[in-house]
Parts: sequence; C-alpha cells; structure tokens
Amino acid sequence: MTVSIKRLNASQADFISQLATLLAWDDSVDHQVNESVRHILHQVKTRGDQAVLEFTEKFDRLTASSVAELEMSQSRLQQALEAIPQNQRVALQQAANRVRDYHERQEQKSWQYQDEDGTVLGQKVTPLDRAGLYVPGGKAAYPSSVLMNAIPAKVAGVGEVIMVVPTPDGVVNDLVLAAAAIAGVDRVFTVGGAQAVGALAYGTETIPAVDKIVGPGNIYVATAKREVFGTVGIDMIAGPSEILVICDGKTNPDWIAMDLFSQAEHDEQAQSILISPDAEFLDAVEASINKLLPTMERADIIRTSMTDRAALIHVADLNEAAKVSNRIAPEHLELSVESPEALLEEIRHAGAIFMGRYTAEALGDYCAGPNHVLPTSGTARFSSPLGVYDFQKRSSIIGFSAKGADRMGRVASVLARGEGLTAHARSAEYRIKSDE
Repeated sequence: MTVSIKRLNASQADFISQLATLLAWDDSVDHQVNESVRHILHQVKTRGDQAVLEFTEKFDRLTASSVAELEMSQSRLQQALEAIPQNQRVALQQAANRVRDYHERQEQKSWQYQDEDGTVLGQKVTPLDRAGLYVPGGKAAYPSSVLMNAIPAKVAGVGEVIMVVPTPDGVVNDLVLAAAAIAGVDRVFTVGGAQAVGALAYGTETIPAVDKIVGPGNIYVATAKREVFGTVGIDMIAGPSEILVICDGKTNPDWIAMDLFSQAEHDEQAQSILISPDAEFLDAVEASINKLLPTMERADIIRTSMTDRAALIHVADLNEAAKVSNRIAPEHLELSVESPEALLEEIRHAGAIFMGRYTAEALGDYCAGPNHVLPTSGTARFSSPLGVYDFQKRSSIIGFSAKGADRMGRVASVLARGEGLTAHARSAEYRIKSDE
C-alpha cells in the first residue's frame, strides 16, 4: 500500500495556515484519564505504601506484601550488568562515557564579586538533594533514557537518584537495570504509572519524596507529572517525537527516508518533516519511503505517522528553509546540506541540531553525548535540552558593607515609600548613617 505524504509549498498564499494545521497537536487530556490520575495521586498521598501496593497489583499484576519487596538491590543491578551480552555492556559503557563527558562541561560554578563599597554579591549554585527518574518498563524498555536522565543528575551532584520502573507481570528488563548500574542510580523501585509519580512527589513510608521528577512515560505518567508540578519540579510535559530535515537535495534519498522513519516508528503521533528547495528530491525521498517501508518491523506505526502527520515542504532556497524551520521549532533538526555551519547561523529554535549528511539523528538518541531529552511541540522557542543545570539551583548572595548599606539604603527607602511599604523603608533606613 503506497503512502502519500502531504506536500506543502512555502510560496503558496495559505502556506502558514496549512503549516499550522500540520503542526497542530491536541495535548488536552481525556477527562477520564484526569479523574483516574487524581484519584490515584490522592490515594498515594493519603495512604502511602498501601496504595502503591494495591495499584501495582491492579495495573502491573504484581503482588507484594511490602513496597520494600519492590526495591531492587545494588547487587541485583550489578547482576543485570554482568548478565547482558558483552556487546551491549560495552555499548552502554561507551554511551555513558560520552554522555558524562559532555555533561561535565555544563557544570555551573558559584561566583562572587565585590563592588566599590565593599559589598559582596554573587550566586551560590547547589545540586538538588534528591531526584526521581521515571523509566518506562514492560515492552517499552529504554536503557538510553536511564543514561540521559541519571548521568546529568549525578554530574550535578544530586545526593540521591531514585528510579522507578514498572515490571508488568514481574518481567524485568536487565538492560534497563544494567544502565542504572552504569549511571550510578542509588535506588530502584519496580513501581510504575501515576502511583510511582505520586510516591516520588509525596513520599511514602518506603519511597522517599524527591525534589524533581524527570523521565518519559505514557499519558497517565505525563498527566500525573502535570498534576504534581509545584509540589515537585518536573523536566517537561513532552509531546510526540519530531524530526525535521533540511536537505539541499544532494544526500542519498534512502538515508533521508530512514531518518524520517527513525522518529515515525516511535508512535502514530510522531511527526517527520522534510524541507528542500529541490522538488525532484522530494519526489525521490517519497519513492524511497515507499520502497523501504515494507522492510520495517514497525511498518504499521510508521505508515500511520507518515500518512497523518508527515510533510514534504518545497521552499525557494535554504534561507527560506531556515525560516520555516524556526517557525516549527523542531525537537530534532538535521541540516543535511553541503555547508551546515553556514546554515546554522540562520537557525534560532531547535532542541538539537544535527550537522551534515553523516549525522543521523539516531546517534543523538544513544551515544553522541548531548541529551536526548528535548523540547517538543514548538517549545524549543523557549526551552532547552535536559542538562546538568536542571538538577542545580541558584541562590543569590547579598552581603552589604556599612558603607554600601548607607548608600543603597537611601535608594531602597525612596522606592519602598513610593510603594507604600513603610516597614521596608524603615528597615533600610535603620542602616543609614545620620547626615548630621
């Protein structure tokens, strides 16, 4: 069955409205999901371990007499690391080393300076005490997600990283546990769903409350993270995965088709877009899509994604391609062109930018080094990839000298009285020297 991909042309009068329709994604949550998640969170908040046990038995068909039974020991994580095939162990370690090396360069240090009055000003950077990492379990096992979320937290100096991962019917994924061992995860609980998010947010008798929850999950997990935000921090509410490729028409069309597939295979809502000034190349890539699709294991998911949400966009030149890309603000952006550095100058909004024909987005998902947790649904306009900075917080440091308190107290006094806040003004005025 031939896949017909939507075609857009940037020169058309209604292009902007067509593009808006293409990008539209309904992130509103079903009322029933909302009610279910709120019920689960309330139960976990008020009944702790007992509620976690009941929901784990209900949703994951896993029975335990205590939540302590659902914790994986460090020796079990090491056992998983030793049990996986050597090529997987080596690949995990290589990926972890690159992710750690990249993120160590993101560390922010505390700083101070002194002004002319001897007043000390600065910023103290401190890590979070405890972070919670949600990892999908069952059929959807993502060891790469463990590395990308846990390693930045450990580099930041987070005191304790708590991982939760569902194990439906007791099925444990050794690759995920091995990744946790390599990444230095401190504690692992085989709990999932909204109940795991609730346990991390509120704490139970056994599972400690965390300061921030990161990591992907299904609609129940995403909804639960949205609900508990404010009690704890969260990384983001992620939408479907996206890839946008800008190509000058000189890359092998099979390569580009497979790059588009690499995101389309995530789920039916994933979005794959190709922009090129070469109309014949768009035809060639569409032909490659139809040639290669029958060879794919997840062909049905890819077909739906490509039919419903993909697009081939014709533009006048690469400059216009960059403008269209900036309007989309994609999660993943491939610059498959002769001079990616020149085009990079025109790019303002993207989660991750993949430079040149040989830089497949898939490398970024696993082992390039930069984080694969990226802003989706146009939020790259104001958001950044997950990083060490997400696990650190900043406190302002202010230490006035007597001279500084006198000089700036006069300023504060005027402004405070202008706002009608007399106690503020008098507090500052107590430190002002008499003009007598």
